[in-house]
Amino acid sequence: MLTIGAFAKACRLSPKALRLYDELNLLRPAKVDPDTGYRYYAVEQLERARLVAWLRRIGMPLARIREVCALDAAAAAREVRAYWARVETETAQRRDLAGVLVDHLTSVARRDPPVPALRYAARSDPGRVRPANQDTAYAGTRLLAVADGYGPAGLPASSAAVAALKFLDAEGVSAGAVLNLLEEAVRGATEAVEDAAAAESGTTLTALLWTGSRLALVHIGDSRAYLLREGGLFRITHDHTLVQSLIDEGRLTPEEARCHPRRALLLKALGTTAPDLRLHEARPGDRYLLCSDGLSSVVPEYDIRRTLASAAGPDAAVHTLIAAANTAGGPDNVSCAVADLVTADGHAPHPT
Repeated sequence: MLTIGAFAKACRLSPKALRLYDELNLLRPAKVDPDTGYRYYAVEQLERARLVAWLRRIGMPLARIREVCALDAAAAAREVRAYWARVETETAQRRDLAGVLVDHLTSVARRDPPVPALRYAARSDPGRVRPANQDTAYAGTRLLAVADGYGPAGLPASSAAVAALKFLDAEGVSAGAVLNLLEEAVRGATEAVEDAAAAESGTTLTALLWTGSRLALVHIGDSRAYLLREGGLFRITHDHTLVQSLIDEGRLTPEEARCHPRRALLLKALGTTAPDLRLHEARPGDRYLLCSDGLSSVVPEYDIRRTLASAAGPDAAVHTLIAAANTAGGPDNVSCAVADLVTADGHAPHPT
């Protein structure tokens, strides 16, 4: 038996913490002296105590620690992994919000000049194979969106999703409230899709919302968002598909994924789980592309980069990209929304 002091030193928990965990039935002493009330612990309890200490150091609440300690090692590992994934997501969101607040206060303090604006264009095309177009594309002064519907009611689903976001284009959105507002808008979009879509129907959704200082991204599915900056093309979304998950696990190469028989199988779509929500720094001169997989699956990224870098404006870029998809066979509906972040004088340089 170890005294509470010796046990606390061995497991790196304070005696005060041990007394609290005793009261919470999380870590009961092996023996309590009936006369003095002194607590004694068995050496075999050290492993559980150290686990409690480690879980407390990563910030896990006591109620969840009790659940984890009741599991076997494999199940406990899964619970810790799931908890930490949620912590990282919440921390990233708080970091983004803190950055927005710092930018806002700095802007107020410096009395920054008027912010840049978006110059934009959007178009959707049925392609050369599909009998109908189930895509929806939209571009406005603040909002870009592309949705790729699937199933018997794919078009109503994609249209409903984009329509539910359009109010964001008409309202001034403060940088500090953008993620909360976008999250509410996505809930409305999900409900609209559920009302509009038949069984086995749904839609992807990728949208960018301009706040006046940053771009907020919402993304779920395999539509994509790209950024052209200083001649380099960067994909800023991650596909929620079976083949992408296999690539992430190292079981498939990008080259193998392009010809995989199930390359179009989605793991996530609007309404199945929460979409990705992030904030992106934006610079004057940036050019953004949102597209359905009808473009990205048939037009190589180097051709997309060349078109975005050379097109005189968003409208020319949209038409050229859709033409390229159709020249490559147009096997699917193809939608594009392109926007330039222009300076106060309307200039948006795009180096080739």
